[in-house]
Amino acid sequence: MSVLEIRDLHVSVETEQGTKPILKGVDLTIRTGETHAIMGPNGSGKSTLAYTIAGHPKYTVDSGSITLDGEDVLAMSVDERARAGLFLAMQYPVEIPGVTVTNFLRTAKTAIDGEAPSIRHWIKDVKKSMTDLRMDAAFAERNVNEGFSGGEKKRHEILQLELLKPNFAVLDETDSGLDVDALKIVSEGVNRAKENTGLGVLLITHYTRILRYIKPDFVHVFVAGKVAEEGGPALADRLEEEGYDRFLTAEATA
Repeated sequence: MSVLEIRDLHVSVETEQGTKPILKGVDLTIRTGETHAIMGPNGSGKSTLAYTIAGHPKYTVDSGSITLDGEDVLAMSVDERARAGLFLAMQYPVEIPGVTVTNFLRTAKTAIDGEAPSIRHWIKDVKKSMTDLRMDAAFAERNVNEGFSGGEKKRHEILQLELLKPNFAVLDETDSGLDVDALKIVSEGVNRAKENTGLGVLLITHYTRILRYIKPDFVHVFVAGKVAEEGGPALADRLEEEGYDRFLTAEATA
């Protein structure tokens, strides 16, 4: 079992108005095989947490720690974090003109594993994952995210997840912009990856609709850069009924 631990994490970002604190003391422990849902209103710090785990240079860690099986994640470069087993499915995947999906996936797999995968087995694995995700075979020869629809971008993120086989996946609003059919297909891909590898999942979302397909073991409510409440799946149901008003009111009067 692998463990990703976040302790008293404080993170800020530089803006035109100066340094802005975003995360204000976050504590989370995620184990392989577990699914943690992070929910909260806009601007609460959910995506900041995702990008900090991944190593985005925009965000400055002022204090606190992130460790993976006792190893200091914050001391690792972005590629070292990927090789250590961390994966980020981005909310807004970027275009990479001139790089085909096929070349991108094989290059990423080689970089993470330290050796190129066997061509025969690799082609078989890619075709199976694409079929499972209802992706046309021609998709493999398109340039990464160039001209992709929102649903195609998110399916491509999950295709990477299935093929790269990380220990922990941070899914940053993977449900945004998806219709019902695409949401179900993407969710099935996440569940399949978890079943096949024992993946630990940190699922960031505003809404409970994706939690109908990806069942969380734990739910954490983010408000104003920290965890305001934690619980099981029933907490997500309560949020669906009540929204975040009670948390925002408590924060405003604190």
